[in-house]
Amino acid sequence: MLIQRIHHVAYRCRDARETVLWYQQHLGMDFVLAIAEDQVPSTHAPDPYMHVFLDAGGGNVLAFFEIPNSPPMGRDPNTPEWVQHIAFKVDSLATLEAARARLQASGIDVVGPTEHTIFKSIYFFDPNGHRLELVADTATPEMQAKLDAVKWDMLDEWARTRRAPRHAAWMHESEFSGRSDG
Repeated sequence: MLIQRIHHVAYRCRDARETVLWYQQHLGMDFVLAIAEDQVPSTHAPDPYMHVFLDAGGGNVLAFFEIPNSPPMGRDPNTPEWVQHIAFKVDSLATLEAARARLQASGIDVVGPTEHTIFKSIYFFDPNGHRLELVADTATPEMQAKLDAVKWDMLDEWARTRRAPRHAAWMHESEFSGRSDG
């Protein structure tokens, strides 16, 4: 099997129209498709829904379902809020900073920019409570090669110990991360 790309990822929303307008206004995504049914095609269950699709750039599509007959949206209480998120790549640190300023000017709380050594990012929430991240890559080819060389060793060690491997501890040293706290 050869996967070409992600066709779309789908999440739930409280209000499809509000969601489309928010993503257009704040992230510049084009509204590309709406599908509405009174019956779920895969299960044939009677459950009306609105399914909207947004252009997330580069052939990527972000979709949402509004399903009014289901209980209110929630999130997994056993998973920390910071874990589940959607990350979008931007082209530069300048674009990241401009996005942060625009979001904050619109009254949206933004965390960051956060330094991750190989990228910087900001975090915020959409009107449905989904955590979003905008990322600007900062990795050098040397950094990417170092991380590529240890990825399997790190994964194998994690599988054995469930403790953070130290193979990439250099990412948190001031030389690479810009941090002085080690």
